[in-house]
Amino acid sequence: MDGTATSPAAMERLGQRAAEKSGAGTVIGLIGGLGAGKTHWTKGFVRGIGSAAEVTSPTFSLVHEYIGGRLPVFHFDFYRLDSAAELTGLGWDEYLDQDGIIIAEWADKFPELLPADTVWLKFQVEPDQSRTIRQLPLAPA
Repeated sequence: MDGTATSPAAMERLGQRAAEKSGAGTVIGLIGGLGAGKTHWTKGFVRGIGSAAEVTSPTFSLVHEYIGGRLPVFHFDFYRLDSAAELTGLGWDEYLDQDGIIIAEWADKFPELLPADTVWLKFQVEPDQSRTIRQLPLAPA
C-alpha cells in the first residue's frame, strides 16, 4: 500500500487501489500529521469499495459509517480521544466484531486496542509538498 501522491486526487487513487485488496475484517491504522492526506486516502478507499457516500473527517463525530459498497467501512478518528476507555465506550469492540472494514485515523494513540493483524500506514508530507504512504511492518511503539 506504499505510494506517493502529488495531489488530493492522486491520494484518493492510492486509497481506491488499497480498497481493491481489502476484505471483511480488515483494520487499517493511519498515522500522520494534519494535512498528510489521511482523509483523502479514505475518500478513495470508500469509493474503491463501491460506496457513493460522501467521506468527511470524523474528527468531531469520532466515527462515520459508510455503506452502499461491497462492505461497510467504519471510519474512526482518535485525534480528540483522551483515553482508551473513551474509544471502548464508543463501541470499538462491537465494530471489530462486524464484517466490515475499519479505518482509524491517529491510530497510534491507542495501538494496544487494535488487532495484531492491523495494516499500519504512515502518511508523511515531503519537503516538495508531495505526500508519501509507507506500510509499517509492525505497530508503532
